[in-house]
Amino acid sequence: MASQLPSFPRFVFTVLEPISLLAGFFPAVLFPHWFISEQIATWGPPVASTDHAQLVARQLGNCYLLAFLVGVAVLYTTTEIKVVRNYLVALWLADISHVGLTLHGIGYDKSLAVGEWNAMTWGNVGATTFLFLTRSAYFAGLFGRDGPRHSSGEKKAQ
Repeated sequence: MASQLPSFPRFVFTVLEPISLLAGFFPAVLFPHWFISEQIATWGPPVASTDHAQLVARQLGNCYLLAFLVGVAVLYTTTEIKVVRNYLVALWLADISHVGLTLHGIGYDKSLAVGEWNAMTWGNVGATTFLFLTRSAYFAGLFGRDGPRHSSGEKKAQ
């Protein structure tokens, strides 16, 4: 259960991350042409997008919504910290591939030109790296131990 997480990772995983997933969902579904053209920062006219590319962008947006829903379901309903930790391990692995695929997609030179990154690249690389590092620090115990489990029927020790 997310309430057992230390304060900082609990806030990051139960508030910031769900908001970031919705921030990926809405533009991909509502503005797929813009979403596609922002994936790689370019100077000049926006990149043309095909119906095929727009469909894929909307499907990706749907995946962001699915990730949001699964996260909310896991973090707000389970009573098992083991389930929360396993969910976070899965996200930790996905963070690695997400950043790696993004950097591969934008290429070596643009990967190093951090000052030229647009908001989309900062979201895909910067925000995901922040989530990865927060998960890594949590797994390493840098935020302290998970809190005690209290079910609604248990009395707290006085």
